[in-house]
Formats: sequence, C-alpha cells, structure tokens
Amino acid sequence: MEDLRDKYEVVIGLEVHAQLKTKSKIFAPDGCEFGKDPNSETSPITLGMPGVLPVLNKEAVNMGILTGLALNCEIPERCKFDRKQYFYPDLPKGYQISQYDEPICVNGYLNVKGKRIGITRAHLEEDAGKLVHAGADGLAGSSYSLVDLNRAGTPLLEIVSEPDMRSSEEARNYMEELRNIVRYIGVCDGNLEEGSMRCDANISIMPKGSKEFGTRAEIKNVNSFSALQRAIEYEIDRQIEIVEEGGKVVQETRLWDDNARETKSMRGKEDAHDYRYFPEPDLMPLKISREWVEEIRAKMPELPQAKRERYMSLGLSEYDASVIVEQMGLALFFDEVLKLGASPKIAVNFIMGEIAAYLKETKLEINETKLTPENLVELISLIEKNTISNNIGKQIIVDMMKDGSKASEIVEKRGLSQISDTGAIKEIAQKVCDANPAQVTAYKNGKVQLLGFFVGQVMKETKGRANPKAVNEILKEILG
Repeated sequence: MEDLRDKYEVVIGLEVHAQLKTKSKIFAPDGCEFGKDPNSETSPITLGMPGVLPVLNKEAVNMGILTGLALNCEIPERCKFDRKQYFYPDLPKGYQISQYDEPICVNGYLNVKGKRIGITRAHLEEDAGKLVHAGADGLAGSSYSLVDLNRAGTPLLEIVSEPDMRSSEEARNYMEELRNIVRYIGVCDGNLEEGSMRCDANISIMPKGSKEFGTRAEIKNVNSFSALQRAIEYEIDRQIEIVEEGGKVVQETRLWDDNARETKSMRGKEDAHDYRYFPEPDLMPLKISREWVEEIRAKMPELPQAKRERYMSLGLSEYDASVIVEQMGLALFFDEVLKLGASPKIAVNFIMGEIAAYLKETKLEINETKLTPENLVELISLIEKNTISNNIGKQIIVDMMKDGSKASEIVEKRGLSQISDTGAIKEIAQKVCDANPAQVTAYKNGKVQLLGFFVGQVMKETKGRANPKAVNEILKEILG
C-alpha cells in the first residue's frame, strides 16, 4: 500500500465542534455542566415544547467572536440563524438551530508548523442530546437505547477548515493547535474524551498532479488525536484500494471504530438541500457593531503561537517551548515564575526535567501539586547563590511538589547547604586521591577522562554538597 500511496495525493478538511463554556445553553436558561444526572439539565425550551421561544445567549456570541478573531477570521456586521431540518431521537424539536449562509465568522486561517490552513467559516449552533445504548442482544450488542437531553441546546461553535491538509500528521497538528487556542482564550475546555470538542474528518484522494478533488467520505466518532490519525490512515488506504480495483468512492458518512481500527458506513452523505434550511423565524438577524468586535479583541489573551515565540526568544528550544505551551497549566505556571524574575534557563530545566517526570508519574497537573511559583523561584535563587548545588535542587523539588515545603526550610532541616570552603574540599579531594593510587597514576599518564571519576568520588563523600566548580579546580591542582 505504501507504493500505491505514491500515486495519490490526499485531501483533508476538518469540521471541529467546540462546546462553548457558557453557564447556560445557547437558547435556554438551563445549565450545561458535564456529568450531571441524565435529563436533569433540561427545560421546556430544550425539550422543544409547543409555544416556547428561543432567547439568544449573548455570552455564546461573545465567545464566537473571540474565537473568530483568534483564528484570523472576518466578523461580518450581520449574521443570522437558520433551521436545519432532520430527525434524530435525541433532537427534540426535529430541527437544529444553526447558521447556514450568514455565519458569525468567515475567511480565516491558522498557521500550523509553517503551513497555512484556511478556515472557511465558524458558525454558532445548538448541540443535540445523546443516546445511551444499553442492554444486550446476542452479537448485535445493545438491545435498546435511552436518551439523555442534558447536552441538547449546549452552545457549539463549528469550525470548518478548507481542504488544505495533505496528511494525517498535518490534520493532527491543526487539531492540536486549534484545541490549544480555544483553551487559551477560555471558550472551550477541549476535552475530546468528554465530547466537548469533536472532530469530523472529510477525506478524499486524487491522482498526483490532478486539480480535481476526488469524492470525499466524512468520518465521524473521532475522539482523540491518535484516533484521528488512525482513522485518516485507514480511510486513505480504503479509498486507494477501491480506486485501484476499478471501483468508485461514494460520498457517505462513515463511523470510526477505534477497537476494530476501521471505518464503517453509516449513511449517505447529506448535502445542504437535504436539510431544507430556512431562516429561524423566532430569532432576528444579529447585528455586530465594529465597537463590539474591538471591545472583544481588546480582551484577547496571548495566543499559543505568540507564547511559543516569546519562550524561544528567552533561549528555550522550539521543542521545550512547544511542550510547555501544549500544557496550558504548565505554561501559566512558567509565566508566573518568569514574572518573579527567575532564570528562564534554570526554570525550564526543572520544568522539563524533574517536574515533568513527577507529573507524568502521578498523572497530575501542575496546579494539582503543592509547588508554588514562589517556592520554585526561591529554589532557583539558592542555586544561583551557590547555597545549594543543582543536584541538591533536583533532589528536593519532588518533596516541594508533594508537601509544599519551601526550599530554604528543607535545606536547613537536612543540612544540605553547599560546601564552598576550599580547605574542606581540598582535604576530602586529597583523601579520595590517596585512596585511589592506580587511578591517579593513570590520570598522570594521560588518561585525563578519569577526572570525572575523582569528581564523582568527592561528590559522593560530600553527599552532593560540594561546589562542583571548586571540586574540579582543586582536583586538577592535586593531580597536576
């Protein structure tokens, strides 16, 4: 299949649904908190009862504008809502209030690892509910389904990309950057596992050099970045196999089964006319003044790309900067450390080293530990003043994360202050040399790499407390 792939170019576009972090639903007063008892977050409006009217949630509009600005979109002066007609058991009204031909955001783009990916539009809409499949019926699986309408009416922003991606890796990079952005601007928590951010992938293939796109298939049920890549890779191979065997790819919606690692046909792909869109008669078109847009723009926080570039200007590698930015809690913690005047180099060494290892081992976020920015800055200060060595700092940082201890308290309690007294170090260094005559002879005969052995022995004798620079200088003097 790898050889066959060389004959084709892959075309990928993503439709990403971001669940907005409003306190109430987009057209109803009921809450939309995740994890509540089934059907406990509903109202007559959510249930689509006769005679009820939708009322637009202004905060959802604010979040839509903010996201559009973060994605370099134009915010039209007018947008409107439409009814999208389709029947599904978890859609109480029998239609979804969405936006069709006049969305809130248009003509944007995102630069991802040097590639510009166009964003056609981003539009506001309400979410549907959720079917919970239960029971058992032999090999068929579930024998009945229950409906939970807590999610129905939750505000969504659907972000539709241009078909500009050409590999599963590019699609994953785009999706990860998009999640970073919505998290940093505070409009969505980006939890794919909880369904607060969902992705549908449109995939087609065409012969290399062709200017005409092939027939696309839409892949649904993708709930992780790795699943997105796997689904795209599978679908590419499936479509190539069909074409190579003389068949034609049909336009359809397919579901990704991550356990079986394959896509399965769900239904024929609908076009816009299938939904019989018409303007929502119970909502007036929305006018968005330029003053409103600029008021929201003024509240824009630092975006991930700008944060990465700032970190790199401080001397961080591109890799380190990207890893820190990817974990928003870690980036905000790092920013606080920098504000307190700590050395970026020493701080990032701790964050990417001992702190990252501890967080990975314990599966915690940085704000779930007891380490404060102030305590880390104090630890760095003790190292810079040569009060303790860097190795001692690495030894005590875990305790600081576990119990919130101050570095100075641990150092005093355990007697960990660095030994900088050259007389004391010289005495210990001489003792080490006397105990290892063979190595001394080898060193003097040209095996200078043994200096590291002697340094290690002195550090062992002093339990890591000796000043490494002083140890090196003294040993060189003794060994000649």
